[in-house]
Amino acid sequence: MYRIMLVEDDATIVDILSRQLEKWGYLVRAVQDFDRVMEEFREFQPQLVLMDLSLPFFNGYYWCTEIRKISRVPVLFLSSASDDMNLIMAINMGADDFIAKPFKFEVVLAKIQAIIRRTYDFGRDLNTLNCRGVTLNLGDGVVSFGEEKLELSRNEYKILEILMKKKGNVVPREDLIQALWDTEEFIDENTLTVNVARLRQRLKQIGVEDLISTRKGVGYLIYERTV
Repeated sequence: MYRIMLVEDDATIVDILSRQLEKWGYLVRAVQDFDRVMEEFREFQPQLVLMDLSLPFFNGYYWCTEIRKISRVPVLFLSSASDDMNLIMAINMGADDFIAKPFKFEVVLAKIQAIIRRTYDFGRDLNTLNCRGVTLNLGDGVVSFGEEKLELSRNEYKILEILMKKKGNVVPREDLIQALWDTEEFIDENTLTVNVARLRQRLKQIGVEDLISTRKGVGYLIYERTV
């Protein structure tokens, strides 16, 4: 039974989502004190977070950033502010997907199921991928280089996994977008660019530079050796 945490201050939406998700076998907990979101997060240890953007005290961007400091758990934003900039900001803050209000429950459920499938199915494979001294653990999403280690977010992990499995070959942008978001809906290509840029910056923290190369207008690749 997967645990889902609702960070939403609209009582009607909370009631609908809680009842419907419980019918589908999920264990749901709605935040009661919006000044103590992280305390409730640590208590409940959810496997997915549904996060509203506009909240009392601090907005969803803030809480998503706080969650990312301690966890890679998937975060799905719910918001009536559905313009492209909010989508890009949400992804840049570490969110895994974004649903605009008003929404149909079937859409929310499909997104939840897709995210959980992508996030937790890969955890069963404990093998590693290696390239140019960089090791990616497929079980826990940790990348290591020398003595340094870094825990990746789901999107960061997925991008690096795909590029390392296809090392030496260009991976088209369209393939990465489909693998990350698994949707027929339009995803602005800038969203992928933001994700790749963030991964590059994270890798620099452990001394990995110039691992991912860009083929302008085509996609990305990792060379098997430095060229």
